[in-house]
Amino acid sequence: MPDFASSYVSFMVPNPLPENTMTEQLILKFSCQDQPGIVASVASLFSLQGFNIRESSQFEDTHTRQFFMRTVLESVEGPKKMADIRSAFSAVAKRYGMNWEIYDGAYKPRMVIAVSQWGHCLNALLNGWKQGSLPVEITAVVSNHRDMQSLVEWYGLPYHYAPVSKDNKAQQEQQILQLMQETRADFLVLARYMQILSDDLCQQLAGRAINIHHSFLPGFKGAKPYHQAYDRGVKLIGATAHYVTTELDEGPIIEQAVERVSHSQTPEQLVEIGRDIEAVVLQRAVRWHAEHRVILNGSKTVVFAR
Repeated sequence: MPDFASSYVSFMVPNPLPENTMTEQLILKFSCQDQPGIVASVASLFSLQGFNIRESSQFEDTHTRQFFMRTVLESVEGPKKMADIRSAFSAVAKRYGMNWEIYDGAYKPRMVIAVSQWGHCLNALLNGWKQGSLPVEITAVVSNHRDMQSLVEWYGLPYHYAPVSKDNKAQQEQQILQLMQETRADFLVLARYMQILSDDLCQQLAGRAINIHHSFLPGFKGAKPYHQAYDRGVKLIGATAHYVTTELDEGPIIEQAVERVSHSQTPEQLVEIGRDIEAVVLQRAVRWHAEHRVILNGSKTVVFAR
């Protein structure tokens, strides 16, 4: 499996705001080799910059000696320029060899949703966005079918119908990229989008594409996972949200959940239970990604969930 973390650094969610943007709340996340003084240096720097720490989480991977940290900071001296903050922090980051990013805490990441014919995950995302519980801006929905068009338009969002065939798959994927560029989208969510993305698109969207897999990975891959689970008499079924990579269904896992089932339930009942799990798991993964709570650790993730 390729080293996803190395490509992720180059394709982290972009900061779309200009460097002269003024902000009062920051989200800092980074990883580096563990060593003494990291937390103290970060806290000291931002104290001198006039920031209070509102929330902070740390984790050390004792096997790799990698240190991970996410911190939310708030200015007590009024708005600060993002360029100045990043410039001040870069010295600390260089000292400890950090992979790091600083975000404007007031900015809601922009996302495009891709869907096919099942609408349970899409509806959960749209409802969370509409209610304000999901801290994102949905810029568009794209689909290779028309089934979800009326639902999306009811929410007042643009719906882009882009049918896929073996002859036009490359052009259709280019449409998705173009749509993301035109709407200034930061990431793509595959809400039961039943198309396998090409290696090229996976690489271009490394760390910026989230998929929901209708199974508790690893296991029961491919078609009809709930029927496979039924045939094996499983007692737990689940769903997995992960970053998309060129290795099908092998990307770093963001969130998973399971539900207990019994021998008395039919494959159709397992599908119904599974849909509920999928919607919850994907919504959590999108929220944590949007709140910059996910940091790559090789082929795994560190998720500072709350």
